[in-house]
Amino acid sequence: MKPVDQLFGSPNPAPPQPPLLPELRVAIVHDWLVSYAGAERVTTEMLRLFPQADLYSVVDFRTPEDLARMDGRRARTTFIQRLPGARTRYRGYLPLMPLAVEQLDLAQYDLVLSSSHAVAKGVITGPHQLHIAYVHSPMRYAWDLQHQYLRESKLEAGIRSWLARWLLHRVRLWDLRTANGVDHFVANSHFIRRRVEKVYRRDAVVVHPPVDVDAFDFHAAKDDYFMTASRLVPYKRVELIVEAFARMPDRRLVVVGDGPEFARIRARSTPNITMCGYLPHAELRARMQRARAFVFAAEEDFGIVAVEAQACGTPVIAFGRGGNLETVRVSGDRTTTGMFFKEQTADALCSAVRAFDAGPAIDPRACRVHAERFATPRFREAFARIVTQRWNEFARDEGAAPAVAPLRAAS
Repeated sequence: MKPVDQLFGSPNPAPPQPPLLPELRVAIVHDWLVSYAGAERVTTEMLRLFPQADLYSVVDFRTPEDLARMDGRRARTTFIQRLPGARTRYRGYLPLMPLAVEQLDLAQYDLVLSSSHAVAKGVITGPHQLHIAYVHSPMRYAWDLQHQYLRESKLEAGIRSWLARWLLHRVRLWDLRTANGVDHFVANSHFIRRRVEKVYRRDAVVVHPPVDVDAFDFHAAKDDYFMTASRLVPYKRVELIVEAFARMPDRRLVVVGDGPEFARIRARSTPNITMCGYLPHAELRARMQRARAFVFAAEEDFGIVAVEAQACGTPVIAFGRGGNLETVRVSGDRTTTGMFFKEQTADALCSAVRAFDAGPAIDPRACRVHAERFATPRFREAFARIVTQRWNEFARDEGAAPAVAPLRAAS
């Protein structure tokens, strides 16, 4: 079965880019490499900006296809790579990951870039090294989503629950301490910037992650169905979407994606709901292009799939919290690209769908124009500018390395 993280994005590698700061020795650190999703796209673009860089990760179990998506770049891994069952149960080694990532010897590098939603930012660097951490999120299950994680893992009571709570407590202490080793934070959204400030008491510059909008062609004509697509796991709230459309039998819903919740969600579906499972990119894109609207019920850190839908010219009906507030434009004028519902309930979503049907039509071209704000070249330019500026400041203060002229990433 195809890994569900591989639902989105073009499988074609990008053409080579001119290297950024080629005279520097660069290390890029990723949490774990087991699929290809939003965090891996960021790391891929880092590697394309810095082709001289060495790649590090706690584990690397990518398929040949995912390896090709990241231009064939292999990672240097930790001892967890060799532990029993790590290929399928690497998350179970979370208590060992802080120790593992601290064992990565990065002393020979000038610049360290981490792409982190868990432990990558915890690598050890010295005073003569610059560490810039791109944060997809502070560790969700250790901080504000701990209780949701315990519920979904059925760890709310008993000895295993208390052990999990103690381990998460220790992880929080480590995560907070290692924030002091980061020189500069970059957040993937303003929502995550606020979480970085809340958890680490540090400021962060916002650079939205790269979205391959060119892989999602514009299509103005629409058919009479709504659509959602994601990994079928609890926090994506696809079950909520299915429940809402089950109450609206006159409206069709197409669900694309696979995961541990597939059987349970399919059991709750009604004749107006089509469960497609995994679809290859071309079929996913075709469905997305022709949908009346894309429905998104998760509270996401950013939400790449909502931007991909808009790149197709498809409006988005989204839960109005988190990164959705940045990826969907609700302006009340011709630049509007979707609408929000305020509560994660089937009632609220039903009301939003009916309001969408009754409201003024949303211009598909406005959706496409908005999506292009998040295109990959914009990420490259913004991230390259920040790294160059920070390196110049660091080199000038350090006095041990020449400052370089600001560079602009090729688009």
